[in-house]
Amino acid sequence: MQNILEVKNLTKKFKSKPGDFTAVDNISFNIADGEIFGLLGKNGAGKTTTIQMLLGMMQPTSGTVTYFGKNFNDNREEILKNTNFSSTYISMPWFFTVWEILDVFARLYEVKDRKKRITKLAEEFEIDHLLKKEFYMLSAGEKTRLFMAKAFLNYPKIILLDEPTASLDVDIAMKIREFLKKEKKEYNVSMLLTSHNMNEVEELCDRVMIIKNGKIVDEDKPENLAKKFSKATVELLILEHDEKAKMLFDREKLTFKKNKLRFFIELDEKNISNLLMNLAKEKITYTEILINKPDLEDYFLEVVKTEDQERNKNELE
Repeated sequence: MQNILEVKNLTKKFKSKPGDFTAVDNISFNIADGEIFGLLGKNGAGKTTTIQMLLGMMQPTSGTVTYFGKNFNDNREEILKNTNFSSTYISMPWFFTVWEILDVFARLYEVKDRKKRITKLAEEFEIDHLLKKEFYMLSAGEKTRLFMAKAFLNYPKIILLDEPTASLDVDIAMKIREFLKKEKKEYNVSMLLTSHNMNEVEELCDRVMIIKNGKIVDEDKPENLAKKFSKATVELLILEHDEKAKMLFDREKLTFKKNKLRFFIELDEKNISNLLMNLAKEKITYTEILINKPDLEDYFLEVVKTEDQERNKNELE
């Protein structure tokens, strides 16, 4: 597949005391035609700075950004006509109506039959009843849907989505995810997506990149990243012989918690079968069993925990 976006050795340093602060540290990645690419990291990891450089809102200290095989700095106007952006962290003129905001951007992008396009997107994102409402009167969720409608006005080939479902009700967030999947399937739109909703990332993204302290720490398919975290939780309801079960778990040096007659045992996923065999050998029966296998959120939290431990160690030193 052809790469829609290529980023090579992108770096951004800020002047600070006592020395330079590196917000983005020599990162490289690409997004293929029709691919949804997830960019994950804690607040302050460098996600927003990266997006701002990809949009030309901030000049990188070094590195290159290439869209459609063309250098961004040399072809900015042409490239921006075929890209767009949505974020919950931007604002609009307070006394403009929703229609006026969308109309201004449609004119800037030279959208053909802009009234028809605005009407269609307003219906898609369920803001058609808000078209005469002024921006300052919108709720956080309504603003998010407005930004999403704005982002798709110009039929972009690639779109950068910063927390696309933040502040939305569950049903609206689900509809937006379905819309994004439909746009990818029907129009082969490429997307870069940031989100704190790991279920959303797993559902939408073909690949995921995790950054911390401005550096890439991992990149792979969501399901492959989840497999790197092997800890699972087995929940057992043991109506009889619960004390015998406790002695078994202690003897096997398993980490567990007990809530009345329910046991929550943490162990490596590959050792689950051994646990069940040992229960059978001891003739300890369970009435219910629930196995929570590791997912992307587990792996991400493990990366974040490691980051916090490193920071605390550095502060102590």
